[in-house]
Amino acid sequence: MTADADRTAPASRRWQAVDTAGGGLPLDLGLYAVSAVFAAVTAATSTLLPHRAWGTLATIGYALAALAAAGQLLVRRRRSGTPLAGLRARWAVTGFAWATTALLPVVAQSIQRAGGRTDRAQEEVVVVEHAGARLAEHGTPYLGHDAIAALPPGEQLLGYTPYQPGMALFGLPRAATDAWWTDARVWFALVTALALAAAVLTLRATAGPAAPRRDAAVLRAVQAATVLPICALTLATGGDDLPVLALCLLALALAATGRPGRAGLAVGAAGALKLFAWPVAVVLVCWAVTRRAGLRTALGALGLPVLALLPVLLVDRDALVENVVRFPLGHGLVTSPAQSPFPGHLIATALPAGRLVAAALLVAVAVAIAVRLLRRPPRTAAATALICGYGLLAAILLMPSTRFGYLLYPLALLVIAPALALAERRPDVAP
Repeated sequence: MTADADRTAPASRRWQAVDTAGGGLPLDLGLYAVSAVFAAVTAATSTLLPHRAWGTLATIGYALAALAAAGQLLVRRRRSGTPLAGLRARWAVTGFAWATTALLPVVAQSIQRAGGRTDRAQEEVVVVEHAGARLAEHGTPYLGHDAIAALPPGEQLLGYTPYQPGMALFGLPRAATDAWWTDARVWFALVTALALAAAVLTLRATAGPAAPRRDAAVLRAVQAATVLPICALTLATGGDDLPVLALCLLALALAATGRPGRAGLAVGAAGALKLFAWPVAVVLVCWAVTRRAGLRTALGALGLPVLALLPVLLVDRDALVENVVRFPLGHGLVTSPAQSPFPGHLIATALPAGRLVAAALLVAVAVAIAVRLLRRPPRTAAATALICGYGLLAAILLMPSTRFGYLLYPLALLVIAPALALAERRPDVAP
């Protein structure tokens, strides 16, 4: 954590060598092939019915993408420089992969759910839609302690909304009408696509000697945020993390191109949806301070989440605290079922006073990051992405209650760093 993230590390050079070998096609082929195997295993073995339904469709999509990548690799070996194996063709295969492994399952499961299949959505979708209905009717997406306690024991978990108030906006369409296109996942996917498209256009807006390498790095970052199974599966079955991640990536892209005010607004919008964006906002503000734009960035990065909290705070302060403070800390009427075999969970369950030990380790990581930011704040968007990526990875591994799917945040943040570094270079600087 204390290493100088602004300098190119040997690990970054090794990654670049692997990433660019064969025009990027061997890694494309490996990504799609391994993903196809993962989807097939999920379809055959998962105990979660939405996951199995995703795996059935995604296996076909990944397999076709792998065949396309294999064909491109063969064509490239026979005819070097052919457009069929170029960057545009790789973008086309990536778009096809995302459409068939994420967007198609979203639409299919939404239609099936609208037709009466109650096993075609994870709890997050139901929670967000209920939050939207409460926001439209009562002005707050949260139920208070007494209201949750009055629910049947089997429904109390779904009574909690452990998100920031902005997440309820994705549930408003379902509050207005009951149709497949009002499924919260459809709107998660739409916002994700728009934010990622804006990030790509932002990073590719300037020309220069580094543009070809930058554009290839941007493609890899998009793949990490879309077609990786951890992302495609999450969007198809739950989806609430993807717009948060996409807005964070957009914020970093805006930072890399010298737009700190807009970067603050983008990460602030993400922070109004979920707490996972708050660490990114803090590190971005530290970056902006080195550019003498700290206040401008902080107004959006911290101001938007505060503005989202104020109305619901005025409507029912206790309900807000119950949902976004007590429940995530394990002090609600029920505990979160989120768990993965990461060190934090193992420590919390296997050691005496394990939760205190895990909490102490989390605090130690937070202190280390704070010291790093105070002593050497990041001076580039790439360094900001690396600090956020490694910091969130450490936090996810050490949290007592977490989900495997949360790894999509650090993976995408770490993979986008090379694209940010290349986008930040001036045209007159050699790559």
